[in-house]
Amino acid sequence: MKVSLLRCLTMAAAAVALTVPAAAATQLTGAGSSFDYPFFSKAFYIYNQKNPDVTVNYQSIGSGGGIQQFTARNVDFGATDVPMNAEELARASAPVLQVPVTLGGAAIAYNLPGVSGTLRLTREVVAGIYLGKILKWNDPAIAKVNRAMNLPDMSIVVVHRSDGSGTSYIFSDFLSHVSPEWKSKVGTGKSVSWPAPSAVGAKGNEGVAGQVRSTPGAIGYVELAYVIENHMPAALLQNRAGKWVACTTETVAAAAATKPEVSATNFSIVDSGGASSYPISGYSWVVIYKNQSDRNRAKILYGALSWLAGPQGQENAKSVDYVPLPRNVQATAQATLNQMQR
Repeated sequence: MKVSLLRCLTMAAAAVALTVPAAAATQLTGAGSSFDYPFFSKAFYIYNQKNPDVTVNYQSIGSGGGIQQFTARNVDFGATDVPMNAEELARASAPVLQVPVTLGGAAIAYNLPGVSGTLRLTREVVAGIYLGKILKWNDPAIAKVNRAMNLPDMSIVVVHRSDGSGTSYIFSDFLSHVSPEWKSKVGTGKSVSWPAPSAVGAKGNEGVAGQVRSTPGAIGYVELAYVIENHMPAALLQNRAGKWVACTTETVAAAAATKPEVSATNFSIVDSGGASSYPISGYSWVVIYKNQSDRNRAKILYGALSWLAGPQGQENAKSVDYVPLPRNVQATAQATLNQMQR
């Protein structure tokens, strides 16, 4: 039975309120990826039910913000949809462990009032829209693959993340894979210069979802759980195999299956092969310091993250529209956590 995002957040808040005052309670803190937030809210609530003396206070501030807070040592862990790069690791000034914890997809949500049916978009059209080369919903390139839809003569409003975002990294990585022009002019990153003249920024996956919902003609990339929670229409995308696929837990799992081994330096699963693969899929990562100054706190952190990345934590993923980590990736996560000093 699915638990709504609102209910998850309410339960998580209640857990913190009930347990923080207790003298023996430990509150772990984390910050970063909004991509992870619905899953973390559900999973850490359940962890608290099993371990009443431990709560996790997680702030959804975007991957870039999470890395900044982690590097400043303001939190016990950061969360990011793209592992820290060499420059970010150097700024950390201490050995960092990067642990895969979440697997999901970014859907292409849209707002076309009065238009029935499900929109289809080729890879090239998505790139054309975000490059600012396709400006109207009734553009011939869109109409060609949506002949049964009465597309309006309406301007396309391109919505993107305004904060440093791992979801933006995954999406811009996809665009770099499918469009040489995007790769050369814009590139891949947590923050990029969005070239479309109608581009509008919003903070967090929740912000992009809200902007698309409130703006007729809008399009935006939004993590699947937010799309489902907000009852938003999302496009069918043409994948590398030429098949039309929706963003679902099954198609994200199919994309992950094309790359059995992932690491912090070899992690991209966008635009992967396979007839069922959803092309904008990706892992998200927790970052922690290998050497911990407080051994007791380190043991508590290790326990919470081992549970999260293992079978018991991952079994909660589907209920909030994520994909459980493949077992071999769970093993990679555990091997990485075992390097933590505790």
